[in-house]
Amino acid sequence: MKKDTKQLSDYNFFDPQLLECPYGFYKLAREQAPIMELPSPITNAKLFLVTRYDLVIEILKDTSVFSSNFSTLLAGKEEQDEELQKIYAQGWPQVNTLLTADPPEHERFRALVNKAFSASRVNKMQGSIRQIVDELIDSFIDKNSCEFVSEFAVPLPIRVIADQLGVPQADLPKFKRWSDAFIARLGHMLSREQELECAKDVVAFQHYFRDVIESRQKEPKDDLITDLVKAEVAGERSLDTAELLSIIQQILVAGNETVTSALAGGMLLLAQNPEQTKLVQTDLSQVENFVEEVLRMESPTAGMWRVVKQDTKLADVELKAGSLLLVRFDAANRDPAKFPDSEHFNVRRQNASSHLSFGYGTHFCLGAMLARKEMQIAYEQLLLRLKNIRLEQGNYQYIPNVLMRGLKHLCIEFTS
Repeated sequence: MKKDTKQLSDYNFFDPQLLECPYGFYKLAREQAPIMELPSPITNAKLFLVTRYDLVIEILKDTSVFSSNFSTLLAGKEEQDEELQKIYAQGWPQVNTLLTADPPEHERFRALVNKAFSASRVNKMQGSIRQIVDELIDSFIDKNSCEFVSEFAVPLPIRVIADQLGVPQADLPKFKRWSDAFIARLGHMLSREQELECAKDVVAFQHYFRDVIESRQKEPKDDLITDLVKAEVAGERSLDTAELLSIIQQILVAGNETVTSALAGGMLLLAQNPEQTKLVQTDLSQVENFVEEVLRMESPTAGMWRVVKQDTKLADVELKAGSLLLVRFDAANRDPAKFPDSEHFNVRRQNASSHLSFGYGTHFCLGAMLARKEMQIAYEQLLLRLKNIRLEQGNYQYIPNVLMRGLKHLCIEFTS
């Protein structure tokens, strides 16, 4: 077998083809330059890629040196583009809440939102999640094939999160479009025309949910938006409109895009690994660990930004204040120093749940419990009802994005 002789300098991290399958590059980067400077197409600041598990943990733990407030550093295009500014001026300002706030500000927002994601609320949702799962499977099972992304992985989480937000199912296509726009902006790989379209989608989202917020203020309901509108912690003020919109935006994206990606990625792994599929199908008590291994292997949130607040040194690399770090969860999740035989999908992996797909520390994903519950219920039913799962002529494709990893389509066949 011919040995791969590629050097790190042969790779361009921002090449869409590399983003579709970056694991050969990550292996070299972890070994040779786990903190690697990249030429940056998105910011004037120095940009470093971080790929090793222990270093990613170190960064995520130290919020005093490594800040989550990256919004201004990545806003270059908007600040220099009058047409973009005019569009955004029709909405509300983008404010730092959950994703881009540091302690102690972050703790205030998190405390307000935590109540809306309580264990009791998630547990109450199990029946409705199972019902949606079975309805979706019923819609394609008689065909013995499906395009899994559009027929299952997209509609399940977006229906669940729409139920929780208390908004009409008829508006699901809008939520999906707006959610895609937020993800595209965060990934910074858009043409100017796409930037303008995304800006219009952001403003449309804001006006739609401003009306929902005002409705809940007048007439509370048993839903997430009412919880957020009413939330007050330790005498703190409640959230203003811009803050509410920011949080609803993040819940909408995290509540459907990442779960869609994990569901589709898991189904691809099942189709590619029939021996592992059989292990879970013959013992459904392993579904929980299977879900953790899927999250490790697929890492729907593949990476996240951090800003260096003061000159520091990390693994013998000097980092100047103002530098931008691209922290790679998908590389850390395949670090053999943490996960032996890391490229192998193993549903019985003992430390699978040590993955970083929900982040770590202060910014650990507050919707993790709901995401896990959706995936567990979905895969229990899928593995019970679909047998001999296989790819339809290798038909699948990833969407290249700097921060998110997800399948554009996945055609599978099965017997029922």
